[in-house]
Amino acid sequence: MDIASLVGIVVGVVMVLLGVMTSGGIQTIGHFMDLPSFLITFGGSIASVLTASKLPDFIGGLQSMKLAFQERVLDPGQVIHTIIDLSNVARKEGLLALEEAASGIEEPFLKKGIMLVVDGTDPDLVRGILETDLVCLEDRHKKVIGFWEKWAEMGPAWGMIGTLIGLINMLYNMEDSSSIGPSMAAALVTTFYGSLIANWICTPIANKLKTNNEKEVMMKEVTIEGLLSIQAGENPRVIEEKLKSFLSPSARDNMAEGAGGEE
Repeated sequence: MDIASLVGIVVGVVMVLLGVMTSGGIQTIGHFMDLPSFLITFGGSIASVLTASKLPDFIGGLQSMKLAFQERVLDPGQVIHTIIDLSNVARKEGLLALEEAASGIEEPFLKKGIMLVVDGTDPDLVRGILETDLVCLEDRHKKVIGFWEKWAEMGPAWGMIGTLIGLINMLYNMEDSSSIGPSMAAALVTTFYGSLIANWICTPIANKLKTNNEKEVMMKEVTIEGLLSIQAGENPRVIEEKLKSFLSPSARDNMAEGAGGEE
């Protein structure tokens, strides 16, 4: 479980409720509960996203919400350590020895790259195959991120549509002046719901998925560069320093001592 995502969602709810209650008391919470407004804003916005998407992409987008709350262990430092260990094996025993070393690796992308190297595949072809895999991964991630970005765009738009519907109904009942205030408030609730959809749910989830995508892409770029360096027969320490350039200074400092390459 990604604690940051969970805490962010919960704190968002709490702050909104506290803001409502401190401005008018607990009884004012009922002023923000309106079923027609919810149906127009939520139903209309999700319908727009469905219209703009292929059905499998739409279903995949909804299912991707759980990804924002899953704790993914993406440690580029560990990937670098693994590649340095592999480079030491290749330096001492040759590239063919990597096949046995690969049997204990669970990461499919790294394992695929190792087998390509072991099979004696041309370096340019290895890079091409792995980079194509990486591009396809990014495309899949962009579709999912695009789902949440579309919904973030549609939420406020449908909130405004709901507000217009409420204003039209209010104007048709101008004879009763006492109903103008409540009708206007009900009309504005849809705008409130639309803003919540965009800023409390959709945009944060899209940004979290973007962050996860960037980390995963960076790790796979490290993997590609490391495998090609092993195939080229570079010194493990040179490979280590090359791959560390992908990391921030603090991440480089946090890499465990003694896990680097051997001469």
